[in-house]
Amino acid sequence: MAESHLTVPGRYDRLEQITEFVAQAARRAGLGDRAVFHCQVAVDEACTNIILHAYGGEGRGDIELTCQADPGELTIILEDRGETFDPESIQAPDLSVPMEDLSEGGLGVHLMRQLMDQVDFQASRNRNRLIMVKRDSANANHHIRGGRE
Repeated sequence: MAESHLTVPGRYDRLEQITEFVAQAARRAGLGDRAVFHCQVAVDEACTNIILHAYGGEGRGDIELTCQADPGELTIILEDRGETFDPESIQAPDLSVPMEDLSEGGLGVHLMRQLMDQVDFQASRNRNRLIMVKRDSANANHHIRGGRE
C-alpha cells in the first residue's frame, strides 16, 4: 500500500490542489479515468462542505487528507476539527424537481454516496473523519455507514 498525506488550510482556493493530489493517488492505485474523476468530484464536494459547514467559512481550520492506494482501490480519509456532522440528519434530495427548486443541503452527501463505493462518516467531540473508498470495478458494492464515536 502506498500512503500519502496532505494538510492544507480550509480554503476554496486549495480545492484544485486537493483534487490533483487525489487524482495522483488514484492513478497510483491503477484506477481508470472515470474512477479518478469520481474521486475528484467526491473530494471536492466533501472539502467544500468542510469549509462551509464544519468551519463556517474559509481559513478557520485545516483539512487533513490521507490517500491509501492499493492495486485497484483508493481509500481517501479527510479529517477536520470543525463542527461535528451527523449524516443521518441529512435527507436524500428530491431529484424529481428542477435543479433550481431543490432545497439547500443534502445534494453533496448524496453525490458522494453515488460516486464512491464506500462512504463512512465518523464524528467525535473534536474531530470529523470521512472515509471514502473507490474501487476500479463496475460491479463494486456500495456501502454507506455513518455515526458518532
